[in-house]
Amino acid sequence: MQFSKIIGQKKMIKRFINTVNTGRISHAQLLHGSEGAGKLELAIAYAQYVSCTNKSETDSCGTCPSCNKYEKLIHPDLHFVYPVVRTKKFNKPISDNFSNEWRKFILEHKKHRLDEWLDVVGSEGGQAGIFAHESSEIIRKLNLKTFEAEYKIMIIWLPEKMNASSANKLLKMIEEPPMKTLFLLISDYPEQIINTIRSRSQFVKIPKIDNESLSKHIAETYQIETTELNRITKLANGNYFKALDVLEESDNEKYNFKLFIELMRLSYSAKIIDLTKWVDEISTLGREQQKSFLKYTLKMFRENFILNNSPTEKEKLNQLTVDEENFSLKFSTFIHQNNIFDIYKEINKAHLHIERNGMDKIIFLDLTLKLVKLLRRKAA
Repeated sequence: MQFSKIIGQKKMIKRFINTVNTGRISHAQLLHGSEGAGKLELAIAYAQYVSCTNKSETDSCGTCPSCNKYEKLIHPDLHFVYPVVRTKKFNKPISDNFSNEWRKFILEHKKHRLDEWLDVVGSEGGQAGIFAHESSEIIRKLNLKTFEAEYKIMIIWLPEKMNASSANKLLKMIEEPPMKTLFLLISDYPEQIINTIRSRSQFVKIPKIDNESLSKHIAETYQIETTELNRITKLANGNYFKALDVLEESDNEKYNFKLFIELMRLSYSAKIIDLTKWVDEISTLGREQQKSFLKYTLKMFRENFILNNSPTEKEKLNQLTVDEENFSLKFSTFIHQNNIFDIYKEINKAHLHIERNGMDKIIFLDLTLKLVKLLRRKAA
């Protein structure tokens, strides 16, 4: 992948190129920022530029043997680590068990995010993670000599998914790696990475994609009228994946919206029997889908709180689809300063307990009963 394929991010591209041309490549870099900003794509393009044998001042050549292998993600000195799931076939999975699926995911899919990745590998309801035996494999690979390139490059996607054992095994390697070794860690939530890993990495903040670049890319790729293009760009808010969701009307987003409407109506009406049926439905989903719903719920409460408190500024502040806005115009009146903070607290607590493998039926039943009280709480 060349830098020319990246949407926007001109300043970051210039920064990465400068580190190579001045010989100041930090051995462990943590690329973090909002989802859909192009972090993983930037890391791969950066790695290709580092390894290119005929690089220019602005990009890798795209034609040398190294670039040809990078374009297919088969360069022997490029290594990937990413969250995997336990399956019937792999009880102790490592990234290499899913290498073919990973290449297909990167090369053929446009939305490089966890839920899409889990759709490719089939999570079977389990949580994705980077497990302790993965770290042993990383150490083994990086202790080998390079095959062709000057640098061995290890791209770790979503290091926040490392469990404690996995992260602790890597500390020495990240602190004192073999010569000409480059770690590129790609994170959506760097605060969830253990401190010892974070402290050994150089933080590189990747900003959201600027609206002009995002709008230009969408306009060149899809046939869309100006009004719709402006709406998509606004809703995306610098997130390319969100722009694609709006374009495709993502099935996952639709399902989350359906679940949200049902939960809000049943909670406000205090229909406890129907709420238990709702809990039964969401309990049939995998852990990652449940967490996805809870994140979506947080977003919807945020948007409704803004809509209720700043209705005249909704065009500037809100990021709702047409269906979401139609629902929220009435629902937002129930979201105010007297309940929003407690609602956020309860949803975040539910997300934490799901992540820690708590009993999902109990967690969601507790959440729904809390929402029954909170949604009926009067504004101050």
